[in-house]
Amino acid sequence: MRIQTGFPALLTLLPAMASAGQAITVDMLPIEDWTEVSFKDNTTYQAVNEKGAPPSLKAISQSSASALAKRIKVNLEKTPYLNWRWKIDQVLDKPDEQSKAGDDYPARIYVVKEGGWAPWRTRSMNYVWSSSQPVSSVWASAYTGQSMMVAIKSGDQQAGQWQMEKRNVRQDFKNFFGEEINTIDVIAIMTDTDNTESMATAWYADIFFSAE
Repeated sequence: MRIQTGFPALLTLLPAMASAGQAITVDMLPIEDWTEVSFKDNTTYQAVNEKGAPPSLKAISQSSASALAKRIKVNLEKTPYLNWRWKIDQVLDKPDEQSKAGDDYPARIYVVKEGGWAPWRTRSMNYVWSSSQPVSSVWASAYTGQSMMVAIKSGDQQAGQWQMEKRNVRQDFKNFFGEEINTIDVIAIMTDTDNTESMATAWYADIFFSAE
């Protein structure tokens, strides 16, 4: 698993995958096929096979912030829906997630649309398990208006249980950035607790794009 540093590193990852067919699976394993992008120290990511659960990537963050990212060219005209499973052990202690001091999440999965010759036009949509914001809340990252946060889950009520999620990525970019996009270029998972100096554990599995 390669390690790079910071958000720009998301744009220099592995060769793009083909985008054809009715479903595009993001291979979770081997973990070496992901690139770790470190923002502050490194979250521990490992492949696990727990009894009665799908093969998954387990993340443990202790005051750290790093993501696992993979370059993947997806045609959103054909497969606009991002599907995934995730689980957390618990949320954080109600941080103000709209501030830099509280910009931490026990689990997040996000997609990146590159800006090409204009890197300042790079955009990302972050789907987060929120510790303090209500489900369906949407806000700009405290660090950059180029990243939008969407609270898919909130609170501890479903902690410890696998949850299946689905989002129309193309529609989300239109709704929250006002942009019509046809492809995305990078997908990433991230468990981070560097700002709150806390600890979180999460599991990610079964990531794929579908037509509906």
